[in-house]
Amino acid sequence: MKRISIFGASGSIGQNTLDLIRRAPENFKVVALTGGKNLHRLVQNSLEFRPDCVVTAVEENYSVLKDYLTGSGVEVLAGTSGLNEAADRSTDLAVSAIVGAAGLEPGLRAMQSGAHLALANKESMVAAGSLMRKTAKDQNVQLLPVDSEHSAVFQALIGEKRDAVERVILTASGGAFRDWSLKQIEKATPEQAATHPNWDMGQRITIDSASLFNKSLEIIEAKELFCLKPGQIEVLIHPQSMLHALVGFKDGALMAHIGPPDMRHAIGFALNFPHRLHLPVERLDLSVIGSLDFKKPDLEKYPALRLAFEVLEIGGLSGALYNAAKEIALDAFIARKIGFLDMACIVEAVLKRNFSGYFTKIDEFSLENVLMMDQMGRKQATEEVLNLSR
Repeated sequence: MKRISIFGASGSIGQNTLDLIRRAPENFKVVALTGGKNLHRLVQNSLEFRPDCVVTAVEENYSVLKDYLTGSGVEVLAGTSGLNEAADRSTDLAVSAIVGAAGLEPGLRAMQSGAHLALANKESMVAAGSLMRKTAKDQNVQLLPVDSEHSAVFQALIGEKRDAVERVILTASGGAFRDWSLKQIEKATPEQAATHPNWDMGQRITIDSASLFNKSLEIIEAKELFCLKPGQIEVLIHPQSMLHALVGFKDGALMAHIGPPDMRHAIGFALNFPHRLHLPVERLDLSVIGSLDFKKPDLEKYPALRLAFEVLEIGGLSGALYNAAKEIALDAFIARKIGFLDMACIVEAVLKRNFSGYFTKIDEFSLENVLMMDQMGRKQATEEVLNLSR
């Protein structure tokens, strides 16, 4: 029986993970669950799966959560210290599904405690890729990507030599605005951006998909996960979201991963690795689908992609800066302080302010330096938001 801890259990990745565990209770034991604002869901999941401990990231919810779980045998923890304590507990696999940079430290600590890491928190690799890889290597644990695109690349590389890889092609649906003009996108609202034509995800990641900031993070994550050079990564718009990624090899072959737009596919692969077990996902009928469409992304319409490739060239801690600025810009858009296209302007302005900075170029990573860069990026992005909203 595999012991599982889920960080970010109340979000879409966490809920889909629990759905798979629910369907095969004989295979898994839940050690820890953590959640944020959705206290009701966290209580329900805790009573159903009876983890050893449950953590609310919102410290004010501690007493309420504890009252709900009195007599259940589930230990209740709260805040950053609670997350860290849960991450330090012995488990076989930790699912890192906390949204944003907040997921970095719990994921690192889980690996340091000997857990393999099923990584849905792409910000960890964007901000601290080399630190994540080093920790996994030092602890002899596996980084298992849960993003559909990176899981696809991971699967295509099984049994292959990395030096035979020529390129990696990530696909993007184009999000809510793939058929909108640039003029229409300028006036887009948070509600319009938070609807996705293919995937069922949370608000923030769905808006990031509309701007392709989500894909821009995945570009940086791919470089870090698979030790690629900037010129080896490509992006194609693929509206059907069925071909998740392709790996091109030196002999000209392309290995593609095709599957339904269902997050349980990649999650299930990570949960069951190294085995392939039955998953309750749609079986595609290619004769019904008929054809798959691809086109190059418009970098004027999706400036986040251009900025991501700039980050690849800068290297160092620029990924931490990029992600921090993106998170602040997204907050400002959701709060209606800035427009949809202003998000990229803010991120670009922060990058330009630090282009020649020491910390964006150093190669040696530490958690302290990553968090320092993260805080600097947030401060500068907040200043840029204020400048735009005046």
